[in-house]
Amino acid sequence: MHFDGQHLLEDLLPIVDRAGDMVCEAAKKTKKIQYKGRIDLVTETDLAVETMLKEALGTLLPGSDFLAEETANATIPGECTWIIDPIDGTTNFAHGLPFVANSIGLWHKDQMILGVINLPLLGEVFTAVKGGGAFMNGQPIAVSSTSDLEHALLATGFPYDIETHLETVLSHLKAVLPVTQGLRRPGAAALDLAYIACGRYDGFFESALNPWDTAAGILLVEEAGGRISEFAADTPYSLGAPSILATNTLLHEKISSLLCQD
Repeated sequence: MHFDGQHLLEDLLPIVDRAGDMVCEAAKKTKKIQYKGRIDLVTETDLAVETMLKEALGTLLPGSDFLAEETANATIPGECTWIIDPIDGTTNFAHGLPFVANSIGLWHKDQMILGVINLPLLGEVFTAVKGGGAFMNGQPIAVSSTSDLEHALLATGFPYDIETHLETVLSHLKAVLPVTQGLRRPGAAALDLAYIACGRYDGFFESALNPWDTAAGILLVEEAGGRISEFAADTPYSLGAPSILATNTLLHEKISSLLCQD
């Protein structure tokens, strides 16, 4: 298969708009919630958006595979795979917070070639095509130019299995908070990565994320001039890796050193 990424993006955006409209409409209504774990929940909107996306994307690119949060049956994408998080930030959505994303990425031959992160309740759509730069609402974006930790605003997230990761999370907070300008935790990794790409955050780190949490976002960050790795800066990030560090590139080694302290 050969793809014209820009043409595919143009065909994809109306589908993304539909997903966003579904979220906006559902946000006005009472949520029907089910629990996948103690604090890991899913709403009927997650399932409805995912069903719509799979049907529409299957028509857009016949023969493609899917790796989607609510119906995932594998962790490694195939040769040509749509990687979908219908609603990243489901807990936010269920509580009426606007930090909610539709994340759609296209994986082809061992790399991300297309990524869209839609923040429907905030009115922002982030897009990237491999080699074509990164954009927000059609305007070019770039990572920040912050080079000093004391001027850096970072973001993080907490795994659902917090009991297992609690000591590590606390040690990272202890390392990062005293030496940076601040730390944010909106609760949607796709949003965090989009905010790295447009320069709102200078760095983002989290453990135990799934491929659908990061697929579109890593392409956005890289196309905006940022850098991605695991917490160890010399370990390349791969989808489903145990940790991710995304930065404006200038701060990458410094933040990595903080996270990798014994």
